[in-house]
Amino acid sequence: MRRYLVPAAVGAALAVASGWAELVGFAWSDYETANLVPVRHLVHGDLGAFLRTAPIEGPSLLLRAPFALASWLWGGGDVAAYRMMAVPGLLAGVVFGLVLFALRGRALPGARWGLVFVCLAAGNPIMLRALDIGHPEELLGAALCVGAVLAAMWQRPGAAAVLLGLALANKAWAVVAIGPVLLALESRRVLVLASAGALAAAFVAPFLLTGGRDAVLSASSTDTVFQPWQLWWSLGEHGHQVRGMFGALKVDYRAAPAWIAPLTHPLIAALGVPASLAWWRRRGAGGGNPDVLLLLALLLLARCVLDTANNVYYHLPFLMALLAWEALTHRRPPILSLAAVCAIWVTFQTLPLDISPDAQSAVYLAWVLPALAVLTCASFRLTLPFGRDPARRAVLAAARR
Repeated sequence: MRRYLVPAAVGAALAVASGWAELVGFAWSDYETANLVPVRHLVHGDLGAFLRTAPIEGPSLLLRAPFALASWLWGGGDVAAYRMMAVPGLLAGVVFGLVLFALRGRALPGARWGLVFVCLAAGNPIMLRALDIGHPEELLGAALCVGAVLAAMWQRPGAAAVLLGLALANKAWAVVAIGPVLLALESRRVLVLASAGALAAAFVAPFLLTGGRDAVLSASSTDTVFQPWQLWWSLGEHGHQVRGMFGALKVDYRAAPAWIAPLTHPLIAALGVPASLAWWRRRGAGGGNPDVLLLLALLLLARCVLDTANNVYYHLPFLMALLAWEALTHRRPPILSLAAVCAIWVTFQTLPLDISPDAQSAVYLAWVLPALAVLTCASFRLTLPFGRDPARRAVLAAARR
């Protein structure tokens, strides 16, 4: 266990620093507008009001409820509950980093740069923005999704079912991980799928039974949020007064076309089916093939591109999947993951200060569409048989052990 002390200390330090820096308060964040009132009901024991007022991420709030209730035990107020609700995501990042560190040691003995992977998993800049905006559940969902695929690769169907079920309960976009999880397993696929579905349903059912049905089902459609960083931006209309959170006017923003609302989220959910079937026909299933993580990264990035409400923290699950693939297949540092962090940060945090929304959309598509093409080619590649690739052979042997 001594070899894990330093990575654990580094990951924990980064998680504490991230929370200390970003969890100062929830004013002007999505937490204030959507989660404050439901969590207040939850902490004060009014479960019925919590279920009725919960937003789309209501099942995620229920999943993290024990941490919110812990703040009540020492008499904490709204800010304490807000901070405690972020703890599961921060812990998940640390655990995910340690898992990558351990699996990298098994798949690629003697490989260096393990601490870099831990740092990116436990404290990358995109995580900081997720905390700042008020979406710590995205940290938890990213770790659960990629963790489910890793558990399936190492033929741990029980762990894969639990992680996938919790990911589905946490956020609806986790449906894109179902295909990669099933592809990574060698057996018990139906049992894993049924168990994960039952676990997710246990968190969703209370909202359906107590009047929160509209909030839960609204996850299947897109609201009026129409951001520049997505595929459909050019189809929007100029000449409208577009307002954001708290009524702030968004200058030069386009208005969403009426037909887009019921389309994008079902399209994202359905995309995993043909992609997984095509991957299965070309690459087969089971065997611990780490390239299934590339398929997951492809689907998660496609989710960002196709979602009209795309935001900076939406890319965190994609980043985690790409990081896991690099950890298991390359002895070098995570160059691709670092490049992705830089591209996402510049696109969402730097350029909006200087260029118009139309230009922001053009810049985003200029790098994300080639990235999707590269991920598609790499994930479905046929040039090298699996057995002749040393890195993949090492991962396969470690998974079978």
